[in-house]
Amino acid sequence: MIVLKNIGILAFSLLMLNSCKTENLLLSEIEGKRIAIDTNQQANAELEEFIKPYREHLNKTLDSTLAYNPRSMNKSEGELNTAIGNMMADIVMEQANPVLKNRTGNEIDMVLLNHGGIRSGLNKGNVNARSAYGLMPFENEIVIAELSGDKILEMLDYLERAKTAHPVSGIQIEMDRDFKITSAKIQGEEIDPELTYFVATSDYLQQGGDNMNFFKDPIELYNVDYKLRNAIIDYFQKTDTIRAERDNRFIRKN
Repeated sequence: MIVLKNIGILAFSLLMLNSCKTENLLLSEIEGKRIAIDTNQQANAELEEFIKPYREHLNKTLDSTLAYNPRSMNKSEGELNTAIGNMMADIVMEQANPVLKNRTGNEIDMVLLNHGGIRSGLNKGNVNARSAYGLMPFENEIVIAELSGDKILEMLDYLERAKTAHPVSGIQIEMDRDFKITSAKIQGEEIDPELTYFVATSDYLQQGGDNMNFFKDPIELYNVDYKLRNAIIDYFQKTDTIRAERDNRFIRKN
């Protein structure tokens, strides 16, 4: 009786499996409609109650004061260097250099970021983690590319063509009125094509973002497992008052 029952089940299973194999299902139609998300949408009370404590905790974390900014800054306030851009490049230098040195014994020579990567200004007053998310809403990681002196010269050619306030640190560049570079030094020294340089940037730029192709195929690439935004937050946490100014690191002389 048990054997017959099992045989029956097996036969039924084989029949169903065979039916599934021979049946061809084809998608005949796709329908969709646009649903506007606006004030007319009613919140789900049960869901709102569930996420309320998480929202409150997140807002408290993002809005807690980390430092004080004595004046408003934006990325349009200077021709070739801005206070906010200088701040971001200096943050990368200050926060990532100890990590690289601890792991490899090497030190960062210079930093190059991109002007377009600064996504907001920084208002006068208290700054917090939300301020950092405004500056850098993306998940960009800090990487250090070891570049030959020739690649550094390609970088300078790029900056001549760009004529843009890309944030830099550790390098001093002077241009003439036609944006031709007349002087460029890294850590106060003339650039030597025979040397290699450790240049900190974002993973986006290292992969050729903003056409910074000189970052591709470096001699060596070092990951420091540090998001640019996290470096900004960490810097804010240890800084009482932000001191960022326009200076002479990247200028054009008339």
